[in-house]
Amino acid sequence: MESITSRQNPLAVHIRKLGAEGKYRRSQKQYLCEGEKLVGEALRWSAGVETLVYARGKTPPEDLPQEIRLVEVPEGLFESLSTVETPQGVLAVCRRPETALPETMAPGGYLVLDGLQDPGNVGTIWRTADALGAAGVVLLPRCADPFSPKTVRSTMGACFRLPVWETDLEHLCPRLEAAEIPLYATALREDTADVRELPLERAAVVIGSEGRGISQEALARCEKTIRIPMRERCESLNAAAAATVVLWEMARGH
Repeated sequence: MESITSRQNPLAVHIRKLGAEGKYRRSQKQYLCEGEKLVGEALRWSAGVETLVYARGKTPPEDLPQEIRLVEVPEGLFESLSTVETPQGVLAVCRRPETALPETMAPGGYLVLDGLQDPGNVGTIWRTADALGAAGVVLLPRCADPFSPKTVRSTMGACFRLPVWETDLEHLCPRLEAAEIPLYATALREDTADVRELPLERAAVVIGSEGRGISQEALARCEKTIRIPMRERCESLNAAAAATVVLWEMARGH
């Protein structure tokens, strides 16, 4: 294991930039995951771990692949690299997976997130989609970076298991049509159907942001809109809660 003690070391500078700058993460095709559980999941699911950094006194697991770079740093230096308030003394630099939409969409249920800018919400939805058997999550423009530190933490490991794709409607819609996967949206319109009445096990459902809702462009491309039944005195659910209901109905249809 190599040792680094300077905050000006190129690796230390690189890790701080990965934690702070989305454009840098994309240009380097890397991202950070942090904490014993999350790093353990990254190793378990072969999530492209390239470098492991440990605070002095922490012991790395045995039988690590030889290609992984192991680095030990003083506790104070580790705290300067960490993106959390209470560091656990271990972080990983991982290869960012390809997020381009596949040419062929496999049958299944998909969530399409439209303008969700809160990384915690994106990560929570991603985690729920993995738990309830979705085929994938699609991020339209203006969504949070799926591989920001906060998004990754919020996925609780789902980011290593379930694909996420970044695209726009111009590319998404033709591929859904080719796969005979209808596009629906959680919104109110004349053609609105109860979420319990539509077969969602083979469908893509758009979830909008809490502030702006679903864009007019996305609504115009949807075959139908979906209503989640609730008390009249309640106007709406937040994005993560609405996504959970939709995912449950997708799973129930199998």
